[in-house]
Amino acid sequence: MRDYFGEEVAARYDASSATMFDPAVVDPAVDFLAGLAGDGPALEFGIGTGRIALPLAARGMTVRGIELSEAMTAQLRAKPGADAIEVTVGDFATTRVDGTFSLVYLVFNTISNLTTQAQQVECFRNAAAHLAPGGTFVIEVGVPSLQRLPPGETVIPFHVSQDRLGFDEYDVAAQGLISHHLEIVDGRAIRNSIPFRYAWPAEFDLMAQLAGLSLRERWSDWAREPFTSESAKHVSVWARDA
Repeated sequence: MRDYFGEEVAARYDASSATMFDPAVVDPAVDFLAGLAGDGPALEFGIGTGRIALPLAARGMTVRGIELSEAMTAQLRAKPGADAIEVTVGDFATTRVDGTFSLVYLVFNTISNLTTQAQQVECFRNAAAHLAPGGTFVIEVGVPSLQRLPPGETVIPFHVSQDRLGFDEYDVAAQGLISHHLEIVDGRAIRNSIPFRYAWPAEFDLMAQLAGLSLRERWSDWAREPFTSESAKHVSVWARDA
């Protein structure tokens, strides 16, 4: 698995994703995850700079993380409260940490950073291996926006402003996309392109089944709004049999 979040990207990550750090976005996710974890520890795959892990830990929860990017991990470790969170650097599809957890979770499309089906299947198996009986695995991920693609087109803009442009370039045959980001920082244009693999909810359910997990609930957001054919993303919860 290639690290696309080096020092330059990591240094700008929180600022470039500022809307995702808004309490109105973070708090419902933290409430949802804390409710599932109960008194048990939680493990975040792709912990990044701690957007979700830090507020969970601030509630007194034991939180650990796996993160491929050493630069993102360094950004997390520089923040107040990070001393309470143990982070293991590695590929979250295969890296193991000691202990078992009542909750393993992946947020903000991070499952799609695994760009093959085999890697995503291994991620589900890795989550299951870390779960205590009755524990849950949660992912938050967008629903593919293929209905927005005009016939013959492959590119969909997802952000357009004076200082930032974002476009998703789809390869439908390969079930993948490349997310292109162009930012203007101090008068300098910075480009970053990251590949993703998208999957439909039903495919994730099959991955869960292969890992010995069963679907418990699926919502369109952290506030538990119903998931429908119009939902732009889903928050799905799979459980390991008690």
